[in-house]
Amino acid sequence: MWSKRVSGLASKHPQRAKWRVVAVLGICAVFGGTACHSVPTETAIGTAQLADARARLVDSLRAEGITDAHVLTALARVPRHEFVRPEDRGRAYADQALPIGGGQTISQPYIVALMTELLELGGGERVLEVGTGSGYQAAVLALLARDVYSIDIDTTLATAARQRLRRLGYDNVQVRAGDGFYGWQEAAPFDAIVVTAAAPKIPESLVAQLKSGGRLVIPLGEEQRQTLVRARKYDGELKVERVIEVRFVPMTGMVRKSPASPP
Repeated sequence: MWSKRVSGLASKHPQRAKWRVVAVLGICAVFGGTACHSVPTETAIGTAQLADARARLVDSLRAEGITDAHVLTALARVPRHEFVRPEDRGRAYADQALPIGGGQTISQPYIVALMTELLELGGGERVLEVGTGSGYQAAVLALLARDVYSIDIDTTLATAARQRLRRLGYDNVQVRAGDGFYGWQEAAPFDAIVVTAAAPKIPESLVAQLKSGGRLVIPLGEEQRQTLVRARKYDGELKVERVIEVRFVPMTGMVRKSPASPP
């Protein structure tokens, strides 16, 4: 059993927190002076223009407070248009979440950048991702960590993401289908864990697979009220920091049936 202490980070960025609650709901913001619905497709503009759109997205993330240069570089390198549905490629570099099928979404780029930044990766880590989705977050992590292990409870999404990541050359990512509540025991312990679906509580099974000094980033709460938190593990104690309010699809599986976490 682990214990935890709670502190707050959201108060340091009150304007950002307020804005993100709206943005994560999928409301389309103005992107680079052009409404996101009018961003042209790959067929229409080609690779150079897509790279330019990606660079403008990164500039907007920097303006919103993402400061880790390595994270920004990774976002500039990963082709997000490869991870969205063909009909959504025209919105790939708008800062918004997009549906990917099966009731799931590819997260808003700001949220991907923020969650990655909170992991504080230095390049040599072993990272677990719970909730592979399209594989976009895993691709970003692949450029910043040594090894990435990603799990999705949806077999169809896991298979498609595995094939996509392999095709795009992300060879340090392993993907499998399964209930992320149980983590990836044979690959543990992990330096960092990121959960990309909202859980009602922090699964103790994931805490057990986190190294001492490791970081776990996860949205907590139910559909209408969620908070992104970062937890650090030190000698059996979990220090939890609140970051911002968010809106994620719910984590499913055993997490909904397990005993409540300690207060």
